[in-house]
Amino acid sequence: MELRYTPEEVAFRDELRQVFQTKIPAEIRRKVSEGRHLEREDIATAHRILHAEGLATPNWPVQWGGKDWTPVQRYIYTEEIQRNAVPMPLSFNVAMVGPVIANFAREEQKKKFLPATASLDIWWAQGFSEPGAGSDLASLKTSARREGDHYVVNGQKTWTTLGQHADWIFLLVRTDPAAKKQQGISFLLADMKTPGITVRPIITIDGAHEVNEVFFDEVKVPVENLVGEENKGWDYAKFLLSNERTNIARIGLSKEKLARVKERAKETPAGDGTLWDDPDFRRRVAIAEIELKALEITQMRVVAAQRTRAADKPDPNSSILKIKGSELQQMTTELMVTVAGPYAAPMPSHSHNEPPVGPEWADAVAPQFFNFRKVSIYGGSNEIQRNIIAKAFLGL
Repeated sequence: MELRYTPEEVAFRDELRQVFQTKIPAEIRRKVSEGRHLEREDIATAHRILHAEGLATPNWPVQWGGKDWTPVQRYIYTEEIQRNAVPMPLSFNVAMVGPVIANFAREEQKKKFLPATASLDIWWAQGFSEPGAGSDLASLKTSARREGDHYVVNGQKTWTTLGQHADWIFLLVRTDPAAKKQQGISFLLADMKTPGITVRPIITIDGAHEVNEVFFDEVKVPVENLVGEENKGWDYAKFLLSNERTNIARIGLSKEKLARVKERAKETPAGDGTLWDDPDFRRRVAIAEIELKALEITQMRVVAAQRTRAADKPDPNSSILKIKGSELQQMTTELMVTVAGPYAAPMPSHSHNEPPVGPEWADAVAPQFFNFRKVSIYGGSNEIQRNIIAKAFLGL
């Protein structure tokens, strides 16, 4: 495995940097860098700019707007978009439901949904987790009974990120209650304006409205909105989650955060010098950088293996990336709390424009720290990922 980029790959990286640094509004990039809340319009603006540049859906099939990139080019794209503090294209569209539709849906479904999904004319939400069925997703209870040319859906989804903005939702439902729990599950697409769908906000510890509960009460979903085969939804969900967990390592994001930690530590007074003069603090940063480099090498191994892996087969190595990637994301926010010191204590008001206390960036540190506690849970908790690793590699 070659760890250095070829001259062609370096040129490719530099072209992407030019787009990311000049086309995306500086205010949006500042919000991302400081870990601030992004409004719907911020996300939509960045997504649509990337779509106009042909950079929103590079992992899709070429005939549907994707790029005929090598696995290394795809990795460079993800790393650079994160390192340059650009919001990723809406993941529910481009990394989740889009690839599922492109790989498993009928041709008429592809024509109906993929162009609007790529352009963000449809904003998708993910309807997977339920009360009592989060990491153990196969225990889901939301049901869909067939009645003529419709499924009638009843149940509840939770932790539905940005569901308040969604036009459509893709969801897993149980269509055969008599089957084993990994079987009898189907993958449906539902218009959020359908009668019987109710979205209720969940306000998180940082005071933000990011996640929601979604209730389904006798919701009629046309049978034509079934993706693939009935009762085969678990296979499509595994394919989707493998994509999510590979990208969830967020190496570029951790690199960007560590760069900000070092930059701000050199500006933070401590004793007779700065925080960066403290050898114990530099030791903590060095540990994070070493672990991040090890994760990057592991990611490159996974990227190299994609050349020979079947497109519809999940890679259990993605569980390793998910575990270590989430731990490093949390480590970087902990370092930033150390840098901010007492200025990290105040929580900003989401309803009042209060002046910042201390450095301008410091009032976003505590919300970001608390928000990043979730990364070891979503996408399949790290405990579940360790079980996957034990089964796939150790035969336990």
